[in-house]
Amino acid sequence: MAQRYSGEKSFSTLFLVLLLILTCGVFMNLKIITDRIMRKKVPGSSIIYLPKGEYLKFATFGYSSLLADMIYLWAIQYYSDYTIPDSSQYLDHIFTIISELDPQYFDAYDVGAFIAAYEAQDLDLALKILNLGLEKIPQEWWFPYIAAHYLQFIKKDHEMAQEYYKKAMSIEGCPPIVRRLYADAIFKTTDYQAAWQAWLEIYNTAEDERIKRVASNHLYNVKATMDIEMLKEAIAKYREKYGRNPADLSKLVYAGFLKSVPKDLDDKEYFYDAQTGEVKTPTIPWKR
Repeated sequence: MAQRYSGEKSFSTLFLVLLLILTCGVFMNLKIITDRIMRKKVPGSSIIYLPKGEYLKFATFGYSSLLADMIYLWAIQYYSDYTIPDSSQYLDHIFTIISELDPQYFDAYDVGAFIAAYEAQDLDLALKILNLGLEKIPQEWWFPYIAAHYLQFIKKDHEMAQEYYKKAMSIEGCPPIVRRLYADAIFKTTDYQAAWQAWLEIYNTAEDERIKRVASNHLYNVKATMDIEMLKEAIAKYREKYGRNPADLSKLVYAGFLKSVPKDLDDKEYFYDAQTGEVKTPTIPWKR
């Protein structure tokens, strides 16, 4: 009985060895065939067979960071070659592998998001990479800051940009300029009261006179925007009632459409064209 069991065990072992050899042969043959195909026909053919980073770690014997460096340097060269069609197809895969091999790899998140945003024009992927970077390196204000930058200046999503700016500002070491960009994002959403408060706080807390001047100019712009919108609305009501534009802005008060005619932050009157109904600031905010 023991001899029979031993024979069955030997047969099973032999079968597994033969199956392993056959499997390896199939994969080797597949690799040879793949390597013969032109790179342009199979974009990223050299990386599509890489497993996840968590599996690659076992094969590095403690040198996963070194492998992450190698893959990162390869990726920089690969994504610098604009002749390769659809190169962004494996972008998520390759930079995910790098982050799994070395979760603290700052440059991989930063550059990967840059390539996704500007080369692949895939802002959702850029945000995914930056969110992963913030998850792995939570002390880095740069990741939410650059995410807000992409949202504000590429996607023009100023509301979501505000959320990322707030995340950046909550992290120690975040530079003051992020606070100013946050205030600008609020203004872009047309929440002028909130924008006024944000810029006023910056003005009141700024120690640098240059920053105070910048904040003052933005405060001027916020107030002028609110005033001109209010004046235009009153002018439209006046025109609807009387069939013409008011001869001057004071007529809006006499007609009951305004309590008083507003002045700009420097206590100067706004320019008004009675023929067109257009209202302008007496000076350019950034040249005060």
